[in-house]
Order: sequence, then structure tokens, then C-alpha cells
Amino acid sequence: MIILTSIMLAIIATCCCLLLGLPTAYFIATRPPSTRMLWLMAVIVPYCVNLLIRTISMLFIIRDQGPINSFLIWTGLIDAPIQIAYTNFAVTLGLFYSYLPFMILPIYVAVERFNFSLLTAANDLYASKWAVWRYVLLPNLKPGIIAGCLLVFIPSLGAFIAPDLLGGGKQLMIGNLIALQFQGSRNWPFGAALGMVLMAMIFIVLIVFSKRNSQEAR
Repeated sequence: MIILTSIMLAIIATCCCLLLGLPTAYFIATRPPSTRMLWLMAVIVPYCVNLLIRTISMLFIIRDQGPINSFLIWTGLIDAPIQIAYTNFAVTLGLFYSYLPFMILPIYVAVERFNFSLLTAANDLYASKWAVWRYVLLPNLKPGIIAGCLLVFIPSLGAFIAPDLLGGGKQLMIGNLIALQFQGSRNWPFGAALGMVLMAMIFIVLIVFSKRNSQEAR
């Protein structure tokens, strides 16, 4: 059950990062060169802060007496604080916030290398916006998207800090379960076995993506 929950939360976090990371990367890559670095710094610099500090800050924001609940109560949308912290939603939010730059940066590189004259040619041939996106832009951005998904999914699958703090010890992922075996239960053989399971899952994901890329390259 914990393994399935870990996979589900990692997939949801990856999809959320992709939904926000793709348009963000495209926006940054299409800015004038004079301001492009400023936008990149705006993405990168906040993540130079220690992950533990950022996760605790997120917990402060989503707690019952935090700014989000205080604002919702002030606007009259709710009468009492809603439970955000110590839920699967909070864990997913923490994973999303922790690994979002890992999605933005690879896609940004792919967009920056894209030949935008292809979009002009497609528009000149009266292609619709959806056709331009589906058949021209997306295939060229696919390597960056795949790289970003891997860079988000793999660390999310074995995440420890976000489930431990934002989940309050109630929402366990496989990383927390492994840590408990070594720190609390002292069941090192089982912890080592879980570690091997996690490594095998990551290895399978990498093999699947590698085979798909090799088949498409032929």
C-alpha cells in the first residue's frame, strides 16, 4: 500500500510540475536575452535555500492557523480552518514545490534550442494552433519533457522530508518506511530489501524511457 501511494503521489507531483513547468519554461525561453537571465534567477535562487527550511516554511503556510486559512476565513469562503497539513495533498504540494525547477530547466534548454522559424513555416501553411503545438513544437520539446519528468519522478518516489514534515508521520512514503527500519525498528534486513525495491523501481523506469527513446530514434 505504501509503495502504491508513493508511486501515485510521485506521478501526481510530476504531472503538476509538468503542467506549470512547461508554460513557465516556454515563457522564460522566449523572453528577450537581456531579461532572460533575471527570470531564470527568479526560478533558481529561491531553491538555493536548504530543502528542510523550505519544507518547514511550506508547513507554516498551510497549517490551520497559517496565511492560507486566515485569508480564506477573512474572505468569508470558509467558517473554520480546513485541514491542509498532514494530508496526501500537503505531501504532493511539498513534492511539487521541492522539485519544480528540475522540470523547468530541462524544458527551458529544449525551448531555447528550438528553431522558431518552424512555427512561422507552419503558420504560413495555415496549420491550426493545435496542429502547430502537436506536430511541430511538442516533438522538439519531448527530450526536455522526458528529462524533466525523470528528474522530478525519481526523487519524488524516494522523498523523505516532505512526507515526514508535511505528512506529519501519518502519510508515509517508501523513503519514510526505509528510514523507519534503520532508525526506529532496527530491522536492517527489511530496510535493505525495501531499498533494493526502490532501486529496482527506478531502474525499471529508466529502462522503459531508454527503450522508448531508442525505438523513436530509429
